Amino acid sequence: MNNEMARLQKCLNCVRKATSFVPKVAVVLGSGLGGFADHIRVAYEMSYHEIEDFPVSTVPGHEGKFIFGYVGDVPVVCMKGRVHYYEGYGMNEVVLPIRLMKLLGAEILVLTNAAGGVNPIFRAGDLMLIKDQISLFVPNPLVGENLDELGCRFPDMSAIYDRELQVLIREAASECNIVLQSGVYAQLSGPSYESPAEIRFLGKIGCDAVGMSTAVEAIAGKHMGMRICGVSCISNMAAGITDAALNHEEVQENAGRVGTQFCGLLITAIQRM
Repeated sequence: MNNEMARLQKCLNCVRKATSFVPKVAVVLGSGLGGFADHIRVAYEMSYHEIEDFPVSTVPGHEGKFIFGYVGDVPVVCMKGRVHYYEGYGMNEVVLPIRLMKLLGAEILVLTNAAGGVNPIFRAGDLMLIKDQISLFVPNPLVGENLDELGCRFPDMSAIYDRELQVLIREAASECNIVLQSGVYAQLSGPSYESPAEIRFLGKIGCDAVGMSTAVEAIAGKHMGMRICGVSCISNMAAGITDAALNHEEVQENAGRVGTQFCGLLITAIQRM
């Protein structure tokens, strides 16, 4: 067995010894967005520390645990905190949680993040439906020996973000009276924020928001056949769009400020999935 598959199987066995819960929807919560977990009817919680050979979150605002439970009648597994490439993890480790949630039974992957606004019409506090992504600036998570048990060598990425799920999220936003932006998300490696020149470049190639996660997770999920959707919280305007300096505390604060809207959107959308 491939070393990565062996590690993944070890993690799967560890979770299955603790719970037999089978989720339909997997949710990844970004910086400052962990409050959504309070709306889950919890069946079981598991710290990443409890899973053998599993990567652990080290970033403030990422608590680092799986929550198994229900949103309405929909069984979900929620990552309250993710791991990032900039923490020093290899890309296989970064996407291991996504692969694990798929093996646990999740068919739909809901990715969320706090992002910097590149589109000048955006404002801090906006929510943006991710309609496509740019992942040119971090290693592709599928580099190396293909894990044939998970997916094919050359997976199609022409429609990473499921169009039906996008419609569903738009309908949920309308029902909740939320103004929902939409756009293209780009992932850079971090942990430094982007320079104004990098932001100008991203704007010219069609990017609307930028962050340090999500795109590689979407690639890994798509490789495994998951249906994917994503929402960014525009927690700040990116460097050079305004004169303000950037810091992680502002990201968490602004993401938390729109927590009620964000939670309402996700709860309504997930119950339709």
